Amino acid sequence: MRRLLDWRGHAWLCLGARLYLGAVFLLACWHKIVDPAGFALDVATYQLLPLSLVNLTALVMPWTELLAGAMLVLGFRTRAAALLIAGMMLVFMAALGWALHFDLEMSCGCFASSSEADPISGLTMLRDLGWFVLALYVLVFDRQPIGVDRCQNRTPAASGGVGVQSTKEQSDE
Repeated sequence: MRRLLDWRGHAWLCLGARLYLGAVFLLACWHKIVDPAGFALDVATYQLLPLSLVNLTALVMPWTELLAGAMLVLGFRTRAAALLIAGMMLVFMAALGWALHFDLEMSCGCFASSSEADPISGLTMLRDLGWFVLALYVLVFDRQPIGVDRCQNRTPAASGGVGVQSTKEQSDE
């Protein structure tokens, strides 16, 4: 198992997964940031949240997606960003499952607010499941990510996932 985790090819495969997932989340947040009222309507249509939380969710979620997507693209705190994206994907899949169960004909709200542009279906669930698996892959296998973390000698496996470990500290071990 250790050999599988330490394979050097993971850094390059994870880079591709990170750039793809980061781009997806950066694209997905755009319309939500530009039109928070339209996104609030999408959130409300799922009928999961009390109305008092719909606007807060519509304002906070896109910026969380922007932050997580940018972190993945830059390779900054990549495992934390992957965990955040995996968590969001679980929430999104639960909401989709709810909407599909009740046969709600609506927009996913992922990339556009028009139901014609982004209708929900079983394929939407499969797409989200694929993104969830990619986020888990990055979370588990991207132990020395190519990006800002590597440039700063931030090695989550060696430091327990917390803080920055300098080159001197690494040589002392």
